[in-house]
Amino acid sequence: MPSNRFLPCATYRFFGATRLFALGFCWVSMLGCVFCYGQEIEAAVKPTVQAIQSAIEQNEIAGAVTIVADKDQLLDFHATGLSNIAQKTEMKKDSIFWIASMSKPITGVCVMMMVDEGKIALDDPIERHLPSMSALRTEDGEKHVVTVRQLMNHTSGMREIPAPNTYASSTLEEAIKKYAELPLVFKPGSKWQYSQTSINTAARIVEVVSGMSFDKFVEERLCKPLSMTDTGFYLTDEQNLRLATAYQRTEAGQLEPKPIWLLDGSSPTDRNRMPAANGGLFSTAGDYAKFCQMLLSEGTVAGKKILSADAVKTFRTINTGDLVTAFTPGNGWGVGCCVVREPQGVTEMLSPGTFGHGGAFGTQAWIDPIKNRIYIMMVQRSNFQNGDNSNVRKAFQTAAVGLK
Repeated sequence: MPSNRFLPCATYRFFGATRLFALGFCWVSMLGCVFCYGQEIEAAVKPTVQAIQSAIEQNEIAGAVTIVADKDQLLDFHATGLSNIAQKTEMKKDSIFWIASMSKPITGVCVMMMVDEGKIALDDPIERHLPSMSALRTEDGEKHVVTVRQLMNHTSGMREIPAPNTYASSTLEEAIKKYAELPLVFKPGSKWQYSQTSINTAARIVEVVSGMSFDKFVEERLCKPLSMTDTGFYLTDEQNLRLATAYQRTEAGQLEPKPIWLLDGSSPTDRNRMPAANGGLFSTAGDYAKFCQMLLSEGTVAGKKILSADAVKTFRTINTGDLVTAFTPGNGWGVGCCVVREPQGVTEMLSPGTFGHGGAFGTQAWIDPIKNRIYIMMVQRSNFQNGDNSNVRKAFQTAAVGLK
């Protein structure tokens, strides 16, 4: 085609007008896109984020990382607020949290791995693996046998080591020797009472039958296969920089820093402490989602089999009968995890059979096999009246279940 400078004037005016029209159309389109994009951005403020922002505005929490997922993908993933108020550090998706008792389901999975391999049976007397436990008695002197199942569903009756020596042991082996000297609080199986010593005892059994320290077992057998690179009992220096600050709420309604009491003043990087299976793990929301996806996928993810489907079913099935359990009404207990029997109150939006666990600093993960959904909320707030029944948790869960 000849260049425009050789075209007749009329033709040139036609092409010029066409170009002006096209240019104008592009600008209108671009402005329209900006307008539409702005609407999309506004619409993209998901109810989950709104719930967390509201909690931040009310000084309930400093910030949070939340996830809604199915067994295959993350459907909603947000970091909101601050991980450190004084330094004005933004919360990020890879922020690390002390997950406290959310460690217990991980311990339960480790136990079920050993069940899958035939090294443990849930109804084994624990003295079969830990001979020092053969002398367990109630205060009246009556001898009792505790089973692995009772360790994991909090019906063992095992007593806690009083503070300040609760976490003074440097190894689980050392801790178990102390546990064995304590009288049982009640006859095993007769009632439900949340027990930290029970979970740590189960972890020691995993050490004995696997030949690995519990921290190494978690790392090699669970975290590496699932690419949970930021989950462990001991943080690296780099990971410690990403640890979200924990807070407590004062009577005046302000948030002030709160030490992680399980560390007893030591650094999260300090390895001179036992791998507390009851609540010693640190993790990210993304890492914990991988763990939950494995369970929602019946134990196998991307061709990697962590547990058998039967083991997962046992793990998430109530085995506490009609015993009344904590920490909210309508629940029973599986193998190291809470199971919703009758949804109500803070769990009313969940399906019967939903299972998971919370943590002392307000964290929570639920796995709903009926709806094929995972709900994770990572926060660091210590003194909720009941972290498992907090308004923050209920608001997030309500918003998360309502996502389309």
